[in-house]
Amino acid sequence: MYETYVPPSGTDGRKTGRTRPWKGVAAAVATLAMAGTAAITGIAASTAANAATDSTAAAVQTGDSQINGFRNVAYFAQWGVYGRGYTAKDIKTAGIADDLTHINYSFGNIHHQTLECFIANKAQGTGPNGSDGAGDAWADFGMGYTAANSVSGVADTWDQPLAGSFNQLKQLKAENPNLRVMISLGGWTWSKNFSLAAATAASRQNFVESCIDLYIKGNLPVIDGRGGAGAAAGVFDGIDIDWEWPGSLNGEVGNHVDVANDRANFKLLLEEFRRQLDAYGATNGKDYLLSAFLPANPDDVAAGGWNDPAIFRSLDFGNVQGYDLHGAWDPALTGHQGNLYDDPRDTRPANKRFSVDKAINAYVNNGVDPAQLGLGLAMYGRGWTGATSSAAWGPASGAAPGTWEAGNEDYDLLKSRGTDYFDAAVGAAWRYDGTQWWSYDNARSVQQKADYVRSRGLGGGMWWELSGDESGDLVKTLMGKLGTGARGPVNGGGVVNPSPTASPTASPTASPTASPTASPTPGTCSAAAWSASTVYTGGKLVSHNGRTYKAQWWTQGETPGTAAVWLDQGACAGSTPTSSPTASPTASPTASPTAPTGCSAAAWVSTTAYSGSAVVSYAGHTWRAKWWTQGDTPGVGQWGPWEDQGAC
Repeated sequence: MYETYVPPSGTDGRKTGRTRPWKGVAAAVATLAMAGTAAITGIAASTAANAATDSTAAAVQTGDSQINGFRNVAYFAQWGVYGRGYTAKDIKTAGIADDLTHINYSFGNIHHQTLECFIANKAQGTGPNGSDGAGDAWADFGMGYTAANSVSGVADTWDQPLAGSFNQLKQLKAENPNLRVMISLGGWTWSKNFSLAAATAASRQNFVESCIDLYIKGNLPVIDGRGGAGAAAGVFDGIDIDWEWPGSLNGEVGNHVDVANDRANFKLLLEEFRRQLDAYGATNGKDYLLSAFLPANPDDVAAGGWNDPAIFRSLDFGNVQGYDLHGAWDPALTGHQGNLYDDPRDTRPANKRFSVDKAINAYVNNGVDPAQLGLGLAMYGRGWTGATSSAAWGPASGAAPGTWEAGNEDYDLLKSRGTDYFDAAVGAAWRYDGTQWWSYDNARSVQQKADYVRSRGLGGGMWWELSGDESGDLVKTLMGKLGTGARGPVNGGGVVNPSPTASPTASPTASPTASPTASPTPGTCSAAAWSASTVYTGGKLVSHNGRTYKAQWWTQGETPGTAAVWLDQGACAGSTPTSSPTASPTASPTASPTAPTGCSAAAWVSTTAYSGSAVVSYAGHTWRAKWWTQGDTPGVGQWGPWEDQGAC
């Protein structure tokens, strides 16, 4: 992540080459059968089984989280659900959900006009202005999941307000009550407008307020039938700041940078986040977390004042970049990307000889409490081709081929490639097959770094990013060291099961000693009596305490007369209010075996990538793309990217 590296257009994240593919949803995903999902107050619910997990999630989470006194933070990439097919269910399947303390969902963007947090369906563009207005609401909360690929084992329905990764992570939290989920703002691609948002007291206040409203309060925009007020409430436990980089010109081309004022404004921005998160937490008894991704380059650290102990009065913790210390942006020189210590054989200029230890020292030696620091580790490697030596700092001819980007490959695809090497003196692992040379983290380097975390009194580790290690081997290796033995320095957090909510008081006509169910008798109501364990869809009628209520959306366990989801239809008195019909999804046109002739638009091709507003013909109809898509069959799936324009 240094000034020597200019990433290719369209990449996102920690310079890990995580390409934002915007391929849309694969045909297999687009045809998902939908039949319900879990929910919390005011949001969709589907089955009693899901309600059970939601009741766990409803417990109050208090502050930070730790395992044996250590944090284990991992980033979950928004775009991983596409080409990689990596979902929250994979975390559960790998058996690492209970080894993680925090999941950072990456990333949230900042709007170039309003300077607010926002969510939209707009593909990442190219060039300096490519991030303007970009977002992926479909991955965030629109995509439906089948029973087979959802965390809860229950399929989503077509009309629930919250689906996508947000809902899946909420389900994962329900099964793992000590897990915290954070929304990570910015990243390499989406840090463009941080400087503008932080520039004044008014802009800082408005920006922070918008982020809390969108992600913490969960007030999502309504997009393609999903979202709405409170739809994502309870998903996120805090905010992670990934501003790359305040006051520094080493970030993405086109970023707004105020070299003179970013440092001070960044500190004030963190203070504003802390103030507003605490103020909102005071209203519901919850401690919301604030973390940050911390640079390793001394120039970037100095420019943004990242190692000022004062900013850690606002932050609960931060994670120090422990990777991308070298890469194929220097195409002719192999070398370590995550070495723990300086390598005396490193041939680069002195100010470019980076190491994890040097980065940690930049913070600790300046007075930052090491317990507030996490050591960043990589679930991917950086590599070169044309390498003529198995030793580091040898010649190469360029970036090695990678699945998603040249010079970059997932741990899963590297762990058995060529011959494995490890240098304990440097704290670095790599692989060499006679031509390709790859720097990465493996079991031995992770164990050594875990020992380093303990020896330096650090708060734990952090991973970029989960899809690179689907088996969870690296996470298990780290926690095999940190999760047992002497306890670490983090005190923090737990789950407090709240006292049961008191039953509603009797209706005004009841005597003070009357049972709430005493008046009037259920027999006078024609609608079925409300049951706390039953799932109700929008439009359903129930009776409770002698009155009839109609559900406005999916609900379970919310008592009529005490929850906004229920509309009071009046006293029963033997009459039955007319139920609004439950809306059914509009049927998609049945595809003919072959599309009839007469369509002027080009025929849809599954392998072609279409941008928003592209027009195709399929099954005798013309279709317009609502966003970028590839492999999504027109007419298949209620929430697909294709809008039917009518018969040809």
